Amino acid sequence: MITFVPEMEEIVFKSKHYTAYQSDRARCFTVEIQDRRIALSFCQLLAFRQKVMTIDIDAHFDPERNPHGFEILTLCNREHLFILDTLEIVDLKIFVEGIFALSGAGNAVPV
Repeated sequence: MITFVPEMEEIVFKSKHYTAYQSDRARCFTVEIQDRRIALSFCQLLAFRQKVMTIDIDAHFDPERNPHGFEILTLCNREHLFILDTLEIVDLKIFVEGIFALSGAGNAVPV
């Protein structure tokens, strides 16, 4: 009899809308966005961070630049598409910063 043992994933960071998991065994990260779980390699996670950090949050408060207050975000070569409002974008920026801040915290050198 073969039994399936679910892979152990550790929560790396969690915000109000999003959760990031890391699996040492599978060597990937899993990001949960709008009830979807997306597996990302480290390179894909870096590309995700770059995409999120380039979102102009000021445009969400300017009716001429972003009259509806929504942002369309694609991941993994347009395999995943998300439509996020202003509050979700703010939370997403905090979420992405939190993932990388926790991973870089152990590398700090005391002065």
